[in-house]
Amino acid sequence: MIDWQAEVEKRQDALLDDLGSILRIHSERDVEHATKEYPLGAGPAEALKQMLAIAERDGFTTKNVENVAGRIEFGEGAETLGILSHMDVVPAGDGWETDPFEPTIKDGNLIARGSADDKGPAMAAYYALKIIKDLDLPVSKKVHYIFGTDEESEWVGIERYLEVEPAPDFGFSPDAEFPIINGEKGITDFKISFKPELSTVGEIRLMSFHSGLRDNMVPQTATATIEGHQLGQLSDQFVAFAAENGLVADVEVKDHQTILTLTGKGAHALEPRAGLNAATYLATFLSDLSLDPAGHEYVSVIKDYFHLDSRGDHAGIKYTDKLMGELTASPDIFRYDIENGGHIVLNVRFPQGITAEEINTNINKTIKHANVNSEVYGRVETPHYVPADDPLVKTLLSVYEKQTGEKGEEQIIGGGTYGRILDRGVAFGAQFPGQPNVMHQANEYMPVADILRAAAIYAEAIYELIK
Repeated sequence: MIDWQAEVEKRQDALLDDLGSILRIHSERDVEHATKEYPLGAGPAEALKQMLAIAERDGFTTKNVENVAGRIEFGEGAETLGILSHMDVVPAGDGWETDPFEPTIKDGNLIARGSADDKGPAMAAYYALKIIKDLDLPVSKKVHYIFGTDEESEWVGIERYLEVEPAPDFGFSPDAEFPIINGEKGITDFKISFKPELSTVGEIRLMSFHSGLRDNMVPQTATATIEGHQLGQLSDQFVAFAAENGLVADVEVKDHQTILTLTGKGAHALEPRAGLNAATYLATFLSDLSLDPAGHEYVSVIKDYFHLDSRGDHAGIKYTDKLMGELTASPDIFRYDIENGGHIVLNVRFPQGITAEEINTNINKTIKHANVNSEVYGRVETPHYVPADDPLVKTLLSVYEKQTGEKGEEQIIGGGTYGRILDRGVAFGAQFPGQPNVMHQANEYMPVADILRAAAIYAEAIYELIK
């Protein structure tokens, strides 16, 4: 009988050292500085190289696919188990109490961007595979541990991998929650554009409105620049509005313009209620001012159709499926300037039973402004489900129940993981039940004890799947 937890604890220091070397790499997708060698930016490629170097040090065979994806190979057999992780992270953003790229352990928590999503779980799964190799356990299948480098955006890396390398037969992604995620909602963005056709003359002019870092992050901060007369009372009103709603306000007067900034709380777009969307609050405040027609339309649309409405009711896209649950809608990117108009990027997680095209039609029917138009924007991920009676699901749940003593049941989420690229693919950990979801938030962390527990569960699960 193998004591998987004991095997992990023997390697705790090495695991944390290797994880630290990955966490220190700024691996946000950076196509603005792409080169032929680094199509998705240098940071994601460097994190991938470091992960593969660790595996090579430990005697694994590796393959780097054009610096956008890669794999670690283990075992022999006719079937291939895929483990699917990613080395990229979302931008750090503001609000950190420590350096987001200098791992810090405080009160048992490993704090760093990527500690929970997905470098911590990825390293836990790597050490799980390493333990099986170290113990020289007999296996009957191959393992391809595959890494992408832009999971947080467009999935170019993993798609390129699947174009030139064989897809695993089945597998899991350590990039979500325990006990298991065997269903994922569809995911797509909608770009709601405002043509610059209305007048920009008014008592107060909205010069610009800017908020959001990524389309899968509830925006933590939002800034608007306004211009006009008799704004003396505005500062006190703005501060009072922020305090009433649990946000922080900042006001700056510069070159006859007033710059208003709100700070709320960021969160993963899969559950917008976990955050405080600074942009929709700022738009709500501005909508009560005597703005120019173009500016007033922009902020009023945000207020009327998206503020405090994470289920899409006001936008006319509310939908619920018995198995997969509710549609969620998170407006995450806001750009407006007085000369060029603006847009909003709405991130929607939708269950089976409705399509992205139907959602887009409903948005356009609901927002009846002649110069406002919605379109499907970027890739569309369709809903994904692996039945609970599939042997993959049953095996993973059995191991989880054995090691934790907790009942394992199927779950369906709004998040999107690499598990969905395989017909028989699921997400498995590494966030434990009851643990706050801090992915995509400032001060992201993962308890060290949970990293070790996850590694033990992964080790036994992988072995059960390939023995």
